[in-house]
Amino acid sequence: KQMNEIEIIKNVLLKNGDVEYENISDLLTKIPTPPWRAYANTTKKVKYIPTSDELETIKAAIYLRRPILITGKPGLGKSTLAKDIAIALDLGELLHWQITTETVLEDALYSYDAIGRLQAVQLSDKDSDISIEIESFLKLQALGTAFASKEKPKVLLIDELDKSDTDLPNSLLHIFEEGYFEIAELKRLKNKTSVAVETCDNQTIEITNGKVSCTHFPIVIMTSNGERDFSPAFKRRCLHLELHTPQKDELVKIVKSNLGIDIDAKDELLEFFIDKRTQVNDNIATDQLLNAVYLRSKGIFENSDFETLKQNKLLEKIFKPLVD
Repeated sequence: KQMNEIEIIKNVLLKNGDVEYENISDLLTKIPTPPWRAYANTTKKVKYIPTSDELETIKAAIYLRRPILITGKPGLGKSTLAKDIAIALDLGELLHWQITTETVLEDALYSYDAIGRLQAVQLSDKDSDISIEIESFLKLQALGTAFASKEKPKVLLIDELDKSDTDLPNSLLHIFEEGYFEIAELKRLKNKTSVAVETCDNQTIEITNGKVSCTHFPIVIMTSNGERDFSPAFKRRCLHLELHTPQKDELVKIVKSNLGIDIDAKDELLEFFIDKRTQVNDNIATDQLLNAVYLRSKGIFENSDFETLKQNKLLEKIFKPLVD
């Protein structure tokens, strides 16, 4: 009985329509990885198509040197839009700072490995090649790297700011208004005033007297899923951008951009997704449509009429609302 159950599991998992694969490696080799899970794929995909009004807001923020606070339903493409801006303006690697409930401002400025330096000092008596210079144990993080850039501005994504401690947004404002921050470990140095410190994008910059000053104000994209509001003082210093929900013609373009699959505006699966999204007050992400279209293209479920799709238990799970 146990062997029969194992055979049943194997037959279901390794069968795709009329094709049976010998093992999981065989299946994964012959079925292409979805583009968003192909880590070696450097092709940039677009998951959000901004309107001309939204682009004008972004342009205004760049002119005014103001952060952009992007809000909207989860899964609309708030984070992806920041990546697209970095690519469109040829500003190099996107600097990403992910916010959690335990995040503090210092996490985004720099890190100092004090324990690693102490161990190096202890080992240096036996090995003179081991560096004990303080700059070897310092590294600028996302916000620090953005401020330190001398050649051109960086794009900094501060993701899910609404999850932060209540004081963090105001601390950010202070940094943005002052335009500099200090590294206490370097300020205490007496024997040298200038040191070379590594950035999080693998560059090296000279820091004098422990002070990092902003030459080019970064393009700062801050995202929020609306879990809490921000103070009037914070919102006054930002430009607010509320992302719209992609409509049918935009969804067709997004599917083509991400999957290379042409779907018709009258596609039953697309119609079903839009109907489901309306029922749950837009609490379904565009990614969920991409998941469904991809699985259908690989034969996991068949193309059906609207009523049949409503009975599909797998689609019910794929299109599960993000908020109950």
